[in-house]
Formats: sequence, C-alpha cells, structure tokens
Amino acid sequence: MRLPIVFINLDRDAERRTRLLAELQQIDMPSERFPAVWWADVPPEQASRWYSDDLNARQYYKPLRNGEKGCYASHIGAWQQLLASGAPALVVLEDDVRLTPQFADVVNAIAALQEPWDMVKLRGRDREKVRSQRPLVPGSALVDYSRVPSMTAGYVVSRAGAAKLLAHRQPFGRPIDVDLRFWWECDQLRILGVSPSAIALDDTSEVSSIWDTRDTLTPGQRWRKFTMKLALTLGNAWHRRSLPKL
Repeated sequence: MRLPIVFINLDRDAERRTRLLAELQQIDMPSERFPAVWWADVPPEQASRWYSDDLNARQYYKPLRNGEKGCYASHIGAWQQLLASGAPALVVLEDDVRLTPQFADVVNAIAALQEPWDMVKLRGRDREKVRSQRPLVPGSALVDYSRVPSMTAGYVVSRAGAAKLLAHRQPFGRPIDVDLRFWWECDQLRILGVSPSAIALDDTSEVSSIWDTRDTLTPGQRWRKFTMKLALTLGNAWHRRSLPKL
C-alpha cells in the first residue's frame, strides 16, 4: 500500500513549497501540503492546550520560543490528520528536505514491515550508533538506534504511534526533537530508523523559518540542560534493555 505524504510548510515559504512539490510529483505516492502553525496566530485557549509553561519548567532548561512551539504544533496536527484518515501510517516531511533516489522504495518497504514499530525516522546523523540492524531494501538498512537522534526532518508514523504521541504529548513542554528522545514516556514508543538516510537537507535548512535562534544560556540553564541530558542518558539505557533487537 502506498502511504500518504504530508509536508509541513508555512504559508510564506512559497519557494520551499514549490521545490518540494516538484520533487514529490516525480514519485508515484499521494502527497499534500500541511499548513504549518505560526504560533503568534494561535488563540490563547488553543495555545494552552498545546503548550504548558509548568511542564516546560519541570522538563526543559529554558522556555520554548514561538518557532519551537509552532513546529511541535504542526507535527501534532499531522498526527491528528492521520488518525482522522483511514491510512495505516503517514509520511511526515518538513519542507527543507530533498528526496534521495531510494526514498520511495524505503517508504514502501516501511509500509510492509511485519515487526512492531511506531515511528521510523528517515534521516539520522552520520555514524549514528545502533543496537541492531537488518536489510530493508538493497543499499538501505532498518536500524534500531542506541539512542534516538534528535532530527525531525522526516519520518513515517503509524496509527499506533500517532495515538501514543497524542495521548502523552498534549500539552508539551520540550521541543519535539527532544521529546521524541524520551520515547519511554509515550508508552514505550518504538522508534526505528533507516541508514543511509532516505532524505537530505537542502541549502535553506541552516536557517529554519519555524525555529528561532537560541539565546546564550545562563549558568542555571546550563545546569538544567546538564541534568536533562543525564536523565536522557540514564532513562534511555534503562528502558532500552527490555526492547527486542531487529
């Protein structure tokens, strides 16, 4: 079955939209634009349902910027769209990606996976540490990460995965890429990946239009960041022990 594709794109980012649409039209897969959330336009009532200042203070080392909130809310909307549809899974892309020649084959192979999974990331950092892997398609492997990478440029999410995320990540207090690394908080969210990456980042990705530049951290924020990373390392090591390898 061909999985549907959505790409998250701000109304103002016409150039990115045009470029990615042209790439998607070259593959035989249904795709559509998902309008990105511009946080400044979100009504206060909806904003409080999505984001929690109290949760942020307990989980993260600094308040989130509007760009980070809008990015997360956009992904939440994509998960909701999946559950409202009849599709078994959804490919979610951010608009600063380029498709590799293996993209369609990789996505089709993910759709046919028999082992349990909630999310398969389509991009990771070079030389990402893995626990186990197995062939997915010629030239590409399905990988089980030692620690989930932070990128959210593109992934495939199952209905079960979307349901877990919506149940446990509303409201949110961390950026989405950080929250996904705490996968055990979402009913043992099973996140796999592919290697090499099935998508690349284009030359506009260094300056995100949804995310904002970070401020210099205070000593207190640096300490909170350290303790958050320690909690991530220890929690990941503890909970990953019970996960089966590929």
